[in-house]
Amino acid sequence: MSCNLSGHYMHAIDDKNRVFVPAKHREQLGEAFMITHLVDKCLSVYSMEEWEKLTDKISALPQVKARDVLRFVFASAVEVQPDKQGRVVIPQELREYAQIDKNVVFIGAGKHAEIWSEVNWNEKQRELEATMLDTLIDLGF
Repeated sequence: MSCNLSGHYMHAIDDKNRVFVPAKHREQLGEAFMITHLVDKCLSVYSMEEWEKLTDKISALPQVKARDVLRFVFASAVEVQPDKQGRVVIPQELREYAQIDKNVVFIGAGKHAEIWSEVNWNEKQRELEATMLDTLIDLGF
């Protein structure tokens, strides 16, 4: 089943570094999924199916480039399984990269989800609002 993740959800990290994964996202991500960092100071969340597709795309790159991209993506990647309450632990390294301290925002981004610190997401929203009008006009909206 291909993912079509959408919406945004706000949650807080608990004292054990766990965060609730929205039920609508868990349904599409499956029983186990991957969390890693890519760019934008947020975390990217992939179902195992989408993770495999991403891995295949990277592996298809020229070998020298693929090696570096695989190192960057896989060095920080972690497979997680939500507990009975729908929470996952986000490792310290990933929390530090995404500047997550307490409040997080889960957003659907089509084939993957993203986890943002509330502060970084609010900043990104302001950036998007400032630049999206021209793009939407170009697309005919």
